[in-house]
Amino acid sequence: MNFQQLKIIKEAARCEFNLTEVANALFTSQSGVSRHIRDLEDELGVEIFIRRGKRLLGMTEPGKALLTIAERILDEAGKVRRLADVFTNESNGVLTIATTHTQARYSLPRVIKAFRALYPNVRLELNQGSPQEIVAMLVAGEADIGIASEQVVNNPALAAFPWFSWHHALLVPKGHELEQQQPVTLNALSRYPLITYRQEITGRSRVDRAFHAAGVKPDIVLSAQDSDVVKTYVELGLGVGVLADQACELDEHSRLTRLEAKHLFESNTVWLGLKRGQLQRNYVWQFLELCNANLSLEEIKRQALSVGEEELPVIDFQI
Repeated sequence: MNFQQLKIIKEAARCEFNLTEVANALFTSQSGVSRHIRDLEDELGVEIFIRRGKRLLGMTEPGKALLTIAERILDEAGKVRRLADVFTNESNGVLTIATTHTQARYSLPRVIKAFRALYPNVRLELNQGSPQEIVAMLVAGEADIGIASEQVVNNPALAAFPWFSWHHALLVPKGHELEQQQPVTLNALSRYPLITYRQEITGRSRVDRAFHAAGVKPDIVLSAQDSDVVKTYVELGLGVGVLADQACELDEHSRLTRLEAKHLFESNTVWLGLKRGQLQRNYVWQFLELCNANLSLEEIKRQALSVGEEELPVIDFQI
């Protein structure tokens, strides 16, 4: 048994048993993947996959048990590699952040500017996605820090820390009728076409829940993933924008007007997430502290490095 075989088992499950995709993900050939599977099954004396001809349809019970073990072994091996990296790269490397478009565009610039002043030799990668994609990247070890909504909090594999709370705001073209109807009510808002985030994006559930609780059906004519797209279509006069207040900063030349909606929808919290039990380089801890100075660095490390009842040793470098 070797690491390549364990990687193949893990990738086969992730790729829904498509061996072509497994081979591409592991930069090898499909015949090589098939050979590794046969060798492992011969060594263990059990069938790992359910087959129909040459196609893999799923995993046998022994295969499912092996998958759990393989994921744990590969995760622990990753920690060993990360341990060496932590000790040899205190202030150099790559910081990968998975976040939504809104946070990347409106909330992170000041933090990243301050971070770059402290760590000029650390390169940053911003991977934008939906909250579900952000959680998946964190769990898979493809991102160091994830910034998203409650989905980060609700995943037991992650340690989550609050950054800030935000509310929705409304954007309308200048001269819109709603400017004269302050404060705006849900009934009044429901009489106009609305443009807001799509279902999987942070804050959309708050909008839907508020209208449902009021017994009012909104006319959502367009939904999008990021705030700038919402603003673009509001400027075209296609509807009233319902979006995050931090994305509603307008300059004096804007053709839009911002209206308060804090009273209409529940507040939202942006969370900073780390993969639980994973050693981190010093600049990862520093980035979280730059986001929220009220966070205790000791508490961040304690929560992030704990795995069930166990805790990994805290490695504390001087900055």
